[in-house]
Amino acid sequence: MKGWQFLGSAILAAVLSGATSASAVAAKTAANAQVLHVLNRLGYGPRPGDIERVSALGVERYIQQQLWPETISEPTSLLSRLASLESQRMSSADLARTFGPPPGSKQPAARRSTAPASPDELEQAREAYRRRLSGVARQAMEARLLRAVESPRQLQEVMTDFWFNHFNVYANKGLTRLWVGSYEQEAIRPDALGRFSDLLAATARHPAMLFYLDNWQNTGPGTPGAQGRRLGLNENYARELLELHTLGVDGGYSQNDVTELARVFTGWGLCPAQRIASSGAFCFDASRHDPGDKVLLGLTIRGGGFEEGLQALDLLARHPATARRIAFKLAQAFVADAPPPALVGRLAARFDESAGDIRAVLATLFESPEFWNSRKLFGAKFKTPYRYVVSAVRATGMPLEQPLALTGPLTQLGMPLFGCQTPDGYKNTRTAWLSPEAMTRRLSFATILAAGRLPAVAAVDAAPADLAVAAEWPQLGVPLNPDALALVLGSPFSAKTRQILARSPSALRSALILGSPEMMSY
Repeated sequence: MKGWQFLGSAILAAVLSGATSASAVAAKTAANAQVLHVLNRLGYGPRPGDIERVSALGVERYIQQQLWPETISEPTSLLSRLASLESQRMSSADLARTFGPPPGSKQPAARRSTAPASPDELEQAREAYRRRLSGVARQAMEARLLRAVESPRQLQEVMTDFWFNHFNVYANKGLTRLWVGSYEQEAIRPDALGRFSDLLAATARHPAMLFYLDNWQNTGPGTPGAQGRRLGLNENYARELLELHTLGVDGGYSQNDVTELARVFTGWGLCPAQRIASSGAFCFDASRHDPGDKVLLGLTIRGGGFEEGLQALDLLARHPATARRIAFKLAQAFVADAPPPALVGRLAARFDESAGDIRAVLATLFESPEFWNSRKLFGAKFKTPYRYVVSAVRATGMPLEQPLALTGPLTQLGMPLFGCQTPDGYKNTRTAWLSPEAMTRRLSFATILAAGRLPAVAAVDAAPADLAVAAEWPQLGVPLNPDALALVLGSPFSAKTRQILARSPSALRSALILGSPEMMSY
């Protein structure tokens, strides 16, 4: 029987039968279990030496450092590699000025060059443009993966991914690809541990969101600026703002509130080419704004132009339904798929008391007895493909020479980076990701990684090479030492997994470890 087939038959059955690392963690010393718990929940799992470092530092101090990431120095090698990604240093306005819309399009927010003279030349220009935008998207992916694997500011990376998913945009929708990296850099990352109201306002104004949810077309009917593709209300952003970003589907709003909120955001859009240099890529166009009064959630917003949007965002950020929704999502991400209602209630109260201070809410969560309930909740979460791939690479200690090598496996596992098409983002629950097919693909990736191999290149625009033919990928290292790998992970294995490891050939043990139920959970 081939190695990966043996791995599949032995471990797949254990995972699908419900085996988790909870019983194994319970058998450990309390101190070691706590260290593993914070490394796995506040971050993407241990790298070589992390368990020893956190044990020496102390769990409480580690949590405090993670809550204040600016106190943690990042490796110069990481900073140097990030600095080499040119488009990551560009603002959304810089990107708009440099790249602009596709040749021949009528989309806003760009300086236009001379139009190609023939259809063939136009198609060639469009293909060249697509390649340039692909390069921008690749650098955004590279930066995200580098930070996730190598940055010691792990909670900041987890929260950046959390909020990007909450305020999701799909990179492959038109000009969103141009701005997806700056969206994370400008609208998400700076306030990932800050105030929710700041996150909400930053995402509402960013061109990636304006384009993805079509608010750049949202226009008051009959206004002077109603022309071309912008003739009337577009409710897409208003609907998702209420349903996904703030109150939630059961938050007490009506279809009339959606319409009124869309009226509030008429005129919020993308700058024409001549205004980008002075005002950035976001512009408010008063000629397209509905000037009338609006009634949102029973409260009147007087006609006042751009300020109406800020008033509406503030109202939604402070609403009790928003506090409950954010509290639930944070508890679900850090504690359990079905979080304890009492914990959600306390987090919602802290959100309200602190005016949406995310750091304060997380501090309350990390101090809660529910977070530390090892008997029930340690190891109870099932990793998403993104968390699994990143945690597996971290555990190996392999240098991430080519971060884009991970984009193919992520796509194969059903979670392409920046690739969720719907605005609700990726799920983070066991039922969303646990299936026989998904586990087979994870186990193939575990086998490849254990052999010290990763693909040398990644096809971001095309379908990536299937994991089944990954044996053709070049050797970038040596097979992993299973004993060293087990030590990195803190040996959190159940009796069943230990039995499988003990009776398996040494050459298979690293793959078994990376494909174990304990590695799939956190």
